Amino acid sequence: MNDRTALVTGANKGIGTHIARLLAAEGFVVYVGSRDAGRGLRAAREIGGGARLLVLDVTDPDSIAAAAGQLARLDVLVNNAGISPSLAVPTETGTDDFRRTYETNVFAVAAVTNAFLPALRRSPHPRIVNVSSGTASLTWSTNPNPQFAPGSGGAAAYRSSKTALNALTVLYAHTLADEGFKVNALAPGLRATDLNPRAAAAGGDPAEAAQGAVRLALLPDDGPTGAFFSWDGTPVPW
Repeated sequence: MNDRTALVTGANKGIGTHIARLLAAEGFVVYVGSRDAGRGLRAAREIGGGARLLVLDVTDPDSIAAAAGQLARLDVLVNNAGISPSLAVPTETGTDDFRRTYETNVFAVAAVTNAFLPALRRSPHPRIVNVSSGTASLTWSTNPNPQFAPGSGGAAAYRSSKTALNALTVLYAHTLADEGFKVNALAPGLRATDLNPRAAAAGGDPAEAAQGAVRLALLPDDGPTGAFFSWDGTPVPW
């Protein structure tokens, strides 16, 4: 009997829904993390199979605690929830936009991960996948790369928050390595989602990005940890 469980935050739409769908197809009981119960329930019903609603506002400590209390064991945590409220350069980005972005993209990831660690520690093969961005790579931002033109300061709040998330990924990987955890970051590429107007106008398929997240969720015990990968499995430099 397959009793593997997974939680995908922000799974009621976009890449998150596709990640949840693919994990359900792999036989996981997948908890569809959603701040809005109605949207989450609809997503879970559309996914079908082993999909279950888990009401979870990643920026609300009480919501995180309540959600974590419902899961005795967890094999995979996909920190997918993220926001990009501003595409402005840093000189035109207000501190409120920075705070709001970091609250969801950085602080919430730490809070959710820590809250679900007891459940993850009960798994024989715990996996954590942090959905980051290729634009978070400082190497790519300052050198030629395969995904975007370097030298732009746009989306400063979002990009810097994902760079901070990358740092957390490495630090969690180091901290949890002796316990058998695999903790990695994913660059999903520009996808047609409602993350921001640029993404909404893009033609990239969110389902394609989701395949990369599932690949990291299913890593064998000799797989990498503390690494950054593009959606197609190629390494991304920090």
